[in-house]
Parts: sequence; structure tokens; C-alpha cells
Amino acid sequence: MLIDDKYRNHKVFNRLKVYGEFYKTLSESIFGFITQGTESIVNIDTYLFSSIQGTLESIHNTLYSGRINDAYSLLRNYYDSVIINTYTNLYLEDNFSFANFVVEKINNWVKGIEKLPNYRQMSSYIRNSEKLSRINELLYSKNDVYKVIRNRCNDHTHYNFYRYAIYNDNELFLENRIIYLDHLFNDVGNIFVFHLTYLFYLNDHYMMGSDYIDYLDLGLTPEEGSQYLVAPFIQNIFDTEMKTKRMDLYLEIKNHTPMLLN
Repeated sequence: MLIDDKYRNHKVFNRLKVYGEFYKTLSESIFGFITQGTESIVNIDTYLFSSIQGTLESIHNTLYSGRINDAYSLLRNYYDSVIINTYTNLYLEDNFSFANFVVEKINNWVKGIEKLPNYRQMSSYIRNSEKLSRINELLYSKNDVYKVIRNRCNDHTHYNFYRYAIYNDNELFLENRIIYLDHLFNDVGNIFVFHLTYLFYLNDHYMMGSDYIDYLDLGLTPEEGSQYLVAPFIQNIFDTEMKTKRMDLYLEIKNHTPMLLN
């Protein structure tokens, strides 16, 4: 393979590991939260997040082998998973009530008897949501970055230009191979921020640390306000990713939630 140390040591590989570990920890931490609106006995996001962790691991391993084109196809899968996760959470919030205890569209998807709408329909539902109007305004105000990412993923997935096929050959000398790693580094970072923003805006209780539950498990009365304490790994990811990349989104989430983000 014509892959050198500059390629192997690119910062994208560490980023993919960090994001994967985050999703793994998040998957474990939300297991006990019941998904209202479905008949599932576990939180449906638990296994979606562990699946995303697996996709990020696959991107890492595929990219490390020099298969840039295949890595971008997997990145599109990650993007799709983010849209699915946002859509299902938003749709449940919009439609769950004690009069509508089971939201059939999502419950049937979980049970494997009904498909979700296509990508375009789910994306449109999210973009047109009144609940998310401020978040959407901020997310889509930065020079069409997410449209660019989506188009780049599609170009690689469908070989829209011949050069994308070439970038899956790890035995060719390609002078600008690192440029594609730079693109992927930025793209996966932007998708990650995109997901964090929607996820915690809709489900701020997912930020909760273990303090409150730990008190209950010990038969003790939880300290006042302990239900609003943020898990250290959540605060850390906000510090390292959201604050450094999109402070405007971070502040919108912080102002929207009673959770004690620093």
C-alpha cells in the first residue's frame, strides 16, 4: 500500500476514536431512560448509539486501510443515522401524550413492521419544526456546510465522478490524498456537532450524571438539584467540541435547559 506515516498519523483517526468512545459511553448511560411513545422495554437510542459507534469504528478501519471512497460511504451512513435519531426523537415528542400513549409510526419501526419516511422527508420534518426553529436557523446559517457534506458523501457513494473511484485504490500514488483526510476530518466533526445539538436540545435529560440515581440506589434522599448535574463525559465533549466549534449552538442549548452546563 502506498500509505505513509503522514497519512497514518493524520488527526482524523484520533477524532474518530474519540467520537466512537463518546457514543459508547452515551449508549450505556441512557439505558435506564424509557422511550415514551414505544412499547420497547429499553431506550431505543441505546442501540442506535452503539450502532453509530460501530459505524465510526468502521470508518476508522476502512480509512486506515487507504479506502477513502468506502470511508465516505460509511460517513453517509453516519449522517443518515443522525437524521433518523433526530427525526424519531422529534416525532415522538410531537405526538406522544397520555391520550396517544403509543406512537404507532415509531413503535412500528421499532417492531420491524413499518419503514420510516425517506431521508428527504425526515430532513424536511426536522427543518420545518417550530420546536427546532432557532437551532435550525443557527445550524443552516453557515454557508450550506451540511449540504456540501451531503453532496460530498453522495459523490463518493455513487462514483459521481471518476476520481472518487480512484481514491479507493490504496496502491496508487495520489499526491493530494491527505486533502481528502482533511475534508473527512472536518466533515465528521460537523456531523458530530450537528447531532449533539439536536440530541441534547430535544433530550436534555440525557446529560444527567449518575449522582441522583446513586443516591436513590443507596436509599438516600438525593441532594437538592442533583438531577440537574451534567455527566463529566458530556461536559467534556461540550468543552472540547461544541465550545471550540460552535459557541453559538452551545449557548442556545445552555439557555434552553435547566441542566447545569458550565
